[in-house]
Amino acid sequence: MLQNTTLQFISELTKNNEKVWFDANRATYQTAKSDVEQFAAKTIATFGKHDPEIAHLAAKDCLFRINRDIRFSANKTPYKTNLAFWMAQGGRKSVFGGYYVHFEPGKSFFGGGVYLPMSPELKKVRQEVAYCFDEFREIVEAPAFQTFFGGVVVEGHTLVKVPAGYEATHPAAQYLKLKSYFGSRQLTDAELTSTQLSDIILEGLILAAPLVKFLNRAIAD
Repeated sequence: MLQNTTLQFISELTKNNEKVWFDANRATYQTAKSDVEQFAAKTIATFGKHDPEIAHLAAKDCLFRINRDIRFSANKTPYKTNLAFWMAQGGRKSVFGGYYVHFEPGKSFFGGGVYLPMSPELKKVRQEVAYCFDEFREIVEAPAFQTFFGGVVVEGHTLVKVPAGYEATHPAAQYLKLKSYFGSRQLTDAELTSTQLSDIILEGLILAAPLVKFLNRAIAD
């Protein structure tokens, strides 16, 4: 579970997204960051028993920086309004698929897969889906996966037509159009501070693990 103070900090930052306020509340930020880092460490230790590829990761290396990159953005607010971490084979900056946990009051979620991979990796994933469609479908259309995540379609991340090189009538056509392959589940604010939070996330990550392994097999090829 997270501390209420962590969510309160994120909420206050959303209202006061400026350097002067952040500097005045830096100690509160460090406490919130430490709270999420401890949760990440516990998640890695527990889930690492199910996916050895992430068992060696250090929690501090999985957390995303709070500072936004505003160089090419019209939005010049300096800080992200969430605290999140990414667990993946090869570390947070690797090209492999992995598991994401995002804490933001009213907008929290988590899941696993690949999110907008670069073209070389996306081509490999689509090829694997096309060649091993029965295996892929067995993973993402399994009743437990569907009940928990609802599938792997990320809103706005779908092509209108099947990509070049594949027939429109291909059995996997609906999945070959995807630009992300990611199963996600929303988290309520009540769940964030519940003693059940770790169990909810562990259940989801275990369900996502076969998908991540399938995708990473393709990317590693």
